[in-house]
Amino acid sequence: MSAATYEELLIETLPARIEGEGEAAILGARFAELAARRRTERSDAEQKLMDLLGVLIQDYDRRNSLPPGDTDPHEMIQFFLEQHGKTSDDLRAIFGERATVDAVMRGARPIRADEARRLGELFHVKPGLFI
Repeated sequence: MSAATYEELLIETLPARIEGEGEAAILGARFAELAARRRTERSDAEQKLMDLLGVLIQDYDRRNSLPPGDTDPHEMIQFFLEQHGKTSDDLRAIFGERATVDAVMRGARPIRADEARRLGELFHVKPGLFI
């Protein structure tokens, strides 16, 4: 068992919200290193770090998982709303009136380029997903 404290492990690992594949690979490798050992072989501090890394990895995967490429724009919006814990009410800042949001969500109204850009900003993805 390692004698390192949780604080020392944090300093060594520097866990933070994962924003790219390189960061995901580094933290994923550290998680795998810890997970390769039996629970009884990990210290409480290592288990705590492993739990934190698991949350960060899940968050990254959740934010970067995409539905199939043939998904309609309104289905894509619904997917991202669910992934980000938002509702169609959060789209009023982009589309304005409730009726417009409803029409977009039914697929009855196309998404304009400026709206796609704002959707991309809202969900931290490429705007082209919504056109």
